[in-house]
Amino acid sequence: MAHGSVTDRAVEALTRLVRDVPDFPEPGVLFKDITPLLADAAGFSAVVEGLAAAGRDASGATRVDKVLGMEARGFILAAPVALSLGVGFVPVRKAGKLPHDTHSVAYALEYGEAVLELHRDAVAPGERVLVVDDVLATGGTARATYDLVTACGATTASFAFLMELGFLDGRAALGDVPSTALLTV
Repeated sequence: MAHGSVTDRAVEALTRLVRDVPDFPEPGVLFKDITPLLADAAGFSAVVEGLAAAGRDASGATRVDKVLGMEARGFILAAPVALSLGVGFVPVRKAGKLPHDTHSVAYALEYGEAVLELHRDAVAPGERVLVVDDVLATGGTARATYDLVTACGATTASFAFLMELGFLDGRAALGDVPSTALLTV
């Protein structure tokens, strides 16, 4: 069995395996590339367990009914988190990508606006969900997902992120919902 806490193992994996790519996708941006992390089975497992901890109570029991992940890197992380917790995974997609009736929310990006959608029947009224994504930046995508969950009559129990860009204060957009970031940069 690995030594150290779940969070310690996740932080070590993030620190070791996420690479900085300067000037991507445009000059002045320092992109956090998680592909080396995803390619490392032990590192990927460590961060999945670290993220899943946000969906467990103090005794280790699962306290959520579903895990939602936002397109696209959120899908990669949220699906195994859902399996770890023994609950279903629900994708939150860009506009026009889901085949059934949806709720839609438009939100601001640094460079314009985007729209996210969630199937109207993806989460039931009263269900508690964990929202998982790779990076918390300004909080716009996470807040839009929160609004979609609310439109379904469900509750966002918690947010979990691999990394938080602390200087952008994205947590302010999330209100009082508990939010976990494995690493703040």
